[in-house]
Amino acid sequence: MRRLWLIFAQTVTLGVAILFVVSTLKPEWLGKGPLLGASIVALREPATAAGEQGHVAPSYREAAQKALPSVVHIFTSQKIKARRHPLFDDPAFRHFFGDGEEGDGPSSSSLGSGVIVSPSGYVLTNFHVVEAADQIEIALSDGRNLNARVVGSDPESDLAVLQIIAAHGETLVLPAITLARMDDVVVGDVTLAIGNPFGVGQTVTMGIISALGRSHLGINTFENFIQTDAAINPGNSGGALVDSRGNLIGINTAIYSRSGGSLGIGFAIPISIARNVMEQIIQTGTVTRGWIGVEAQEITVDLAESFGLPDTRGALIAGVMRGG
Repeated sequence: MRRLWLIFAQTVTLGVAILFVVSTLKPEWLGKGPLLGASIVALREPATAAGEQGHVAPSYREAAQKALPSVVHIFTSQKIKARRHPLFDDPAFRHFFGDGEEGDGPSSSSLGSGVIVSPSGYVLTNFHVVEAADQIEIALSDGRNLNARVVGSDPESDLAVLQIIAAHGETLVLPAITLARMDDVVVGDVTLAIGNPFGVGQTVTMGIISALGRSHLGINTFENFIQTDAAINPGNSGGALVDSRGNLIGINTAIYSRSGGSLGIGFAIPISIARNVMEQIIQTGTVTRGWIGVEAQEITVDLAESFGLPDTRGALIAGVMRGG
């Protein structure tokens, strides 16, 4: 009898030991613990498109993805002439030591953005981005860096057209942006500003059209800006302002700021103006505008009183140009 109890005790002990080992190493064999591939913690996952319910915030990723490949980074460099020593202005000094011609000093660099407007490599940007540049390099969204030349510029509207120079034997086929129609643009429309702020890389910010036809800002000679609250910072100049469909509605140009950063008041040149300037530059290299051959000035209060006018509306013809 004692022998039977000893065998029974040994059997129970062995069974408990086996159960402990199995429950520790292979709990799934006992139907306990998580199954293979199952999550230990219950996580909430977003519903699939077919099962979505309720309001979902709109996304503008399709517009961004459409426009992003057409926006480029522009890097410029300019050689600074070293100033000649004042002693070389003395004829006697030059007689013994030569003219002392100005040499090349250090170079300065700047950055901005641009928009590809044709598959052959024309790029629209701001004039102030490439002004006085000796060398221009374009960084494409696919990682390539290519040189570019200035086709023409229009300082009065602060626009310039560049052409990307293809590598030897290469035919350029670049992603050109789609131009919008300004007739379809109204205050309150969603806008995306795309550029290279502070040189950090391609960046998209969102806002709305705050106003149209902004002028008298003292930025350009001819002003008819789109105002937007999409964040525009240094380096965004020349970049794209697109609508919710990814179509180009303006060229980001300037901001109102006391600190140098974005305060939600940015200005872009409308595509209607930019397109007219761009087409003239591509065709002729310059921009020609009409004029009426007269010199006009505003009517001040003193002028209105001297002429017996009831108010200061209108303009005074101060002179007529010969042949005008």
